[in-house]
Amino acid sequence: MTGLLIVFEGLDQSGKQTQARLLRQRFEASGRRVESIAFPDYTSPIGQEIRTALHGGRDYAADTIQLLQIANRHQWKPQIERWLADGRVVISDRYAASSVAYGEAQGLDPSWLTSTQVYLPQPATTVLLDIAPDVAAARKAQNRDSYERDLAMLSRVRVSYLRQAAQPGWVVVDAARPVDVVAADVTRVVWLQLAPR
Repeated sequence: MTGLLIVFEGLDQSGKQTQARLLRQRFEASGRRVESIAFPDYTSPIGQEIRTALHGGRDYAADTIQLLQIANRHQWKPQIERWLADGRVVISDRYAASSVAYGEAQGLDPSWLTSTQVYLPQPATTVLLDIAPDVAAARKAQNRDSYERDLAMLSRVRVSYLRQAAQPGWVVVDAARPVDVVAADVTRVVWLQLAPR
């Protein structure tokens, strides 16, 4: 079987982790072998540095933070390529578009952010779980990182995501609805997106 990379994007608290888990179960029920990843991967030294920065322990410029995020994904490139070559479905909670969205929201050039990631495995489909920043903030009242606390920036992130989602290979799902309703929509749109043309 052909390997597939499926990515969930969206603001924090949009339900990416939950929907990635539910989609994994759906693929496994259909007999596919599935791997799950999430970015940032905080288990690596680069990921630990990202976590420190997001919680106020470092004062990096926006470009430095995004280069760390991008390096964090490049660390996973060989493993993702092996899984895809083995015919597995790889479901990722965040991927390249996150750096474009968050970087663009902080004034970075989106074409530069895209160009630094062109050699990463490219998604077969990207699901944008769309949610308003104030709804996302209401879902997590405590322990929000520096990005999660900046609603004005998150509004710009959402605009970038929606701009990116106009590209082929993206689907947009309203994530403000109940989990099971969102999951049904995700399954439907992913299956349609991946159906042979």
